[in-house]
Amino acid sequence: MIQPPKDGTIHNGFIETPKNQRQPSELAHRISTAELLGNVGAEVTLKGWLHHVRSLANVSFVILRDRDGLAQVVVDDPALMAEIGTWHKESVVQVVGKATANKVAPNGVEVHSANISVIAPSVEQPPVEMQRPELKETLPMLLDLAPLSLRHPKRRAPFEISSSALEGFRNVLLSNGFTEITTPKIVQSATESGANVFKIKYFDKEAYLAQSPQFYKQTMVGVFERVFEVAPVFRAEPSDTVRHIAEYVSLDCEIGFIADHTDVMRVVETVIGSMIDSIRDRSAKAVELLGIQLPEIKGNFPELKFWEAQEMIERATGRSTVGEPDLSPDDERFLGAWALKEHGSDFVFVVGYPTVKRPFYTHQMPGHEGFTNSFDVLFKGQELITGGQRLHLYADYVEAIERRGEDISTYESYLQAFKYGMPPHGGFAIGLERFVGGIAGTKNIRESTLFPRDLNRLRP
Repeated sequence: MIQPPKDGTIHNGFIETPKNQRQPSELAHRISTAELLGNVGAEVTLKGWLHHVRSLANVSFVILRDRDGLAQVVVDDPALMAEIGTWHKESVVQVVGKATANKVAPNGVEVHSANISVIAPSVEQPPVEMQRPELKETLPMLLDLAPLSLRHPKRRAPFEISSSALEGFRNVLLSNGFTEITTPKIVQSATESGANVFKIKYFDKEAYLAQSPQFYKQTMVGVFERVFEVAPVFRAEPSDTVRHIAEYVSLDCEIGFIADHTDVMRVVETVIGSMIDSIRDRSAKAVELLGIQLPEIKGNFPELKFWEAQEMIERATGRSTVGEPDLSPDDERFLGAWALKEHGSDFVFVVGYPTVKRPFYTHQMPGHEGFTNSFDVLFKGQELITGGQRLHLYADYVEAIERRGEDISTYESYLQAFKYGMPPHGGFAIGLERFVGGIAGTKNIRESTLFPRDLNRLRP
């Protein structure tokens, strides 16, 4: 429960201090279900949704749900009991009554002598049984009914975790001198070779939805040195799988004045640790509700060179990996199991991906021709993060673009940053939905995506 500062009070979960106190609003007359225990013996006002009603001969138990949980309301007035029997679940209601201690009630408190009124009625009985501990409907149905199904405590729990993860991401970077930026999502050219892009008509020109903020965050290293962004990115993936969606939230970070990619890897470990700590601190109820155990971060993540990982896979499976430029999903699962068994870690770095599988701006690995100063982080056997060191010299960019047979003028605005001096730099990007899905133990990325977009889904 929120504790007010010594010189402040709480109204509806908002901390008010003398500096920001204003005339009381409607919010000041309402408490949340989490605040009931601190108001035993007092008259209270609750507002929320009609979650469930259990009617007996002489009494009805009304369960109200708000953002913080459930509250039990005892109704023994025959006329009010009869009226409540006509209300549909999910109606928005107001309860005014006396908070009374009861060990068997939610939060150890229930409301007696209650007056209940409807603020906004549900016009029909909901097609989802919200009072069930586990929803029995199929995932497609839950996604179709997202405005309703997301209200269920277990459906919304991953998004509580998501909020806490974002706070941990932002806080640790801001406290280390990073500046948050926002960049365009309509771009002139594709950011990453090999990835599918959404073409759009931009007035009388052709443009694309951004696959990442890569070009812009590199440019901004020349301004702020350390930058990050939280924003959607778009991939026209033709895959209809449990791990692919067309729009997702990318947590991007770029760091100037690094020695090489290993500096970036250390930042990754710090950021992931902060995100997990924030979930532990802010979303304990959601973690408990989902019955999950948060990863423990102890020291550096285990690390494998790309070719070492391939050799390990070849020895274990007997399958030749010669010439394969990437890891398959099965390979990633194998390495995730190895990291957990040998190192007790849900995370593992795979370092040194082949040049052919990395964008043109990726720095080459000294002494290992054809490989790069880049990495992926696998989380529970699934790719979560891609990062590495970037090129920073203008001449290197010209050479890399010409080697690809592309016109340098296409990248003119991007290359301005390198014409006028850029420090060695690198960065990474985390897929928020994959991270939350890995934490929450979901089987399909759509369970950890608000209103997912894929090959077939454009609504709600």
